[in-house]
Amino acid sequence: MSKIKFIREYSLNASAKMLYPYLSTSSGLSQWLCEDVAQVGERRFNLIWDNQDHLADMTSHRMNKSVRFTFLNTNKGVPGDYSYIDFSIETSELTQEQFLRIVDYTDVGDVEQLTELWDNLVQNLRELIGG
Repeated sequence: MSKIKFIREYSLNASAKMLYPYLSTSSGLSQWLCEDVAQVGERRFNLIWDNQDHLADMTSHRMNKSVRFTFLNTNKGVPGDYSYIDFSIETSELTQEQFLRIVDYTDVGDVEQLTELWDNLVQNLRELIGG
């Protein structure tokens, strides 16, 4: 199955400083993104969905700006066929409103399914941060 790049933006009533730990730490991610998250080493995370382990490396991060998790290649026959999730916190120049930009590069081909999934996950995050 070929990969798709899914991009979605959500407005949030929270500062970048408040939002960033929910995107970059195992304790923050486990509160809204998946069932559980364990940090394995300095930059490796085990994200658990549906009782399945998904190892990912934090391949980039900028404090209070962005973070990317690249999932380790479980498709052994396809070199460099990695999936990732990228979170970016952006501010509107006009309104000073905060936006969370999500890029999900995955083999889940159903855009409607991904939209519904991310809408629900971000709603969980909004409830946590009060925004």
